[in-house]
Amino acid sequence: MENNLESQIAHLLRKDGLKLAVAESCTGGLLSSRITDVPGSSDYFLGGVVSYSNEAKNILLGVSRKMLREQGAVSRQVVLEMARGVRRDLEADIAVSVSGIAGPGGGLPKKPVGTTWIGLAASDGEWARNFCFHGDRQLNRASAVEAALQLLLDYLNRETELDADVCT
Repeated sequence: MENNLESQIAHLLRKDGLKLAVAESCTGGLLSSRITDVPGSSDYFLGGVVSYSNEAKNILLGVSRKMLREQGAVSRQVVLEMARGVRRDLEADIAVSVSGIAGPGGGLPKKPVGTTWIGLAASDGEWARNFCFHGDRQLNRASAVEAALQLLLDYLNRETELDADVCT
């Protein structure tokens, strides 16, 4: 077995008989692509939703317009609603979500380019991690995918605190 994150995740999901779904925004399908790079990923990966706009987050995932307006798309509350929505709609055991500001534009003083939230929802709880990446658009998106896979692996291994704010 390869030792990359997606292969480790595949092994654990298969071993435990768990089904996974994802909801992506700034990563635009890159997370789903990494997951499906593993042969036989259809054993555990149900699918994903790329909800790039706020309208898509609302219509496809059930994220409330009020939450999007008050908290912004890049927030703990929104990534958790995204994860809940895709988990519910695809009847998954676990869902991972990503929303961030990849750049080069779109940053705000309190949410600069690179700010990214990763969420995870499962039957036993919900967790989120906040990151501030400092690369260009492609590097920020790749870093977000890596962080999402790491959160999922940490959840499956139950080895570390799942909530984290890396943007301090």
